[in-house]
Amino acid sequence: MPKTKWILDPAHSSVDFSVRHMMITNVKGTFHTFHAEIEADPTDLTTANIEFSVHTSSVDTRNKDRDTHLVSADFFDAENYPTITFKATKIERIKEDEYKITGDFTLRGITKEETFVVTFEGQGKDPWGNVKAGFSATGTINRSDYGLVWNAALETGGVLVGDQVKINLQIQATKA
Repeated sequence: MPKTKWILDPAHSSVDFSVRHMMITNVKGTFHTFHAEIEADPTDLTTANIEFSVHTSSVDTRNKDRDTHLVSADFFDAENYPTITFKATKIERIKEDEYKITGDFTLRGITKEETFVVTFEGQGKDPWGNVKAGFSATGTINRSDYGLVWNAALETGGVLVGDQVKINLQIQATKA
């Protein structure tokens, strides 16, 4: 199949994350506003053009006080850095439908190379005749690499917020 443009379907997609809290549990969150530009043959992503952005102010951890803290200068500093972006620079096939996608990940104005494992989940036509494709992606970043260093020491040892942030994307896109 030739490379074609795909339009992100936000109603059937999600951008989620989790991070250790108090060194004993994981706190999960999601971003409600995100955008992607995808030009690809979904059965062979090795030649794809992929750009993704997330609006930091759309964070939701199901706790209003925590969300307010996350958009503050202590974390995302959404006023000065309204988006997190990713632009693919290298795509390698691992297995038939699995890829390592490496690219420029920018958070708080700092750009680092990050790699995500992406799986092509399949494609098909919806009841209205639109061709849809599904993808999942996972990866881990170190938040301190991007200047997200706020923390609090625990009296039992350790810190309140872990450094490793696990990212999970579930993407459905419509062939343009």
